[in-house]
Amino acid sequence: MTARISPAAAAALSQSARPALELEQIGFCYGERRALDGVSLTINERELFGLLGPNGGGKTTLFKLLSTLTPMQAGSARVLGVDLRHGTLELRRRMGVVFQHPSVDGKLTVTENLHHHGRLYGLHGASLRDQTAAMLERVGLQDRAGELVERLSGGLRRRVELAKALLPRPELLILDEPSTGLDPLARREFLNYLTELRERDGLTIVLTTHYLEEAERCDRIAILDQGKLVTVAPPGELKSRVGGDVVVIRTGDPEGLQRKIEQRMRLRTTIVDGMLRLERPRGHELVRDIVEAFGSEIDTITLGKPTLEDVFVHLTGRRFA
Repeated sequence: MTARISPAAAAALSQSARPALELEQIGFCYGERRALDGVSLTINERELFGLLGPNGGGKTTLFKLLSTLTPMQAGSARVLGVDLRHGTLELRRRMGVVFQHPSVDGKLTVTENLHHHGRLYGLHGASLRDQTAAMLERVGLQDRAGELVERLSGGLRRRVELAKALLPRPELLILDEPSTGLDPLARREFLNYLTELRERDGLTIVLTTHYLEEAERCDRIAILDQGKLVTVAPPGELKSRVGGDVVVIRTGDPEGLQRKIEQRMRLRTTIVDGMLRLERPRGHELVRDIVEAFGSEIDTITLGKPTLEDVFVHLTGRRFA
């Protein structure tokens, strides 16, 4: 049975490990649009690391740079101890990549897809057959080895993509929106496989995502917004930075109610997407007081523990779109 470690223990372990990726002031522009603006961060060995952000945040551009698909423009980066600018060929042999869009051939069987990929890495003969069998067993596809990929479900096709990426036994696995298009169950199963890989094989895994529940499973996440790095920390630590429970009020006059709450109750509020937001410990008591004082002006009021979306709002003043 695979030994499991807690997210907190995994984060502590990754913090004590050597850096797998070191990025310094990474910048990238598409014409006049700045997609990345001075991004600096370190990702450690054996870490399951998430690049979280809304569409247009810069995470896919960063994925393209790290996976050697796009040449760097500004800044410096070392991946597995290799200069990203000058060690492209070496890095391609040492990392596995799973793209957002499918890269498997539906007209070939699962085994044939892996054999074609393995030959690109110089594998052949018994070595290729043995590694293919091992990878299919690792991702639970040994019973589907002879089946055409086009007949598989979306979740199983994603596992084929993962088996391809792992076939050359990489030190680093990079994935771009790996669970896009998967149903919630398939998404959870895929994330379980990634967690097992990190725990069993000590693999460093970096993924981009706009799914908040996916980011929750990472040891640490970097939040990217409009090309800038907003923050880097474990998900639990980020949520603890929000000032207590989150209260959201929907009202016909948010500006007017905001003034009244701030004047009468001396509370700081923000308006996000036309709704009032407050962060305060023991939020249930605050809900009671606000309803008693302004009940006739409130359409709905909700109370919840902080989520990563609340973290994004707290740091940027905007909802996670």
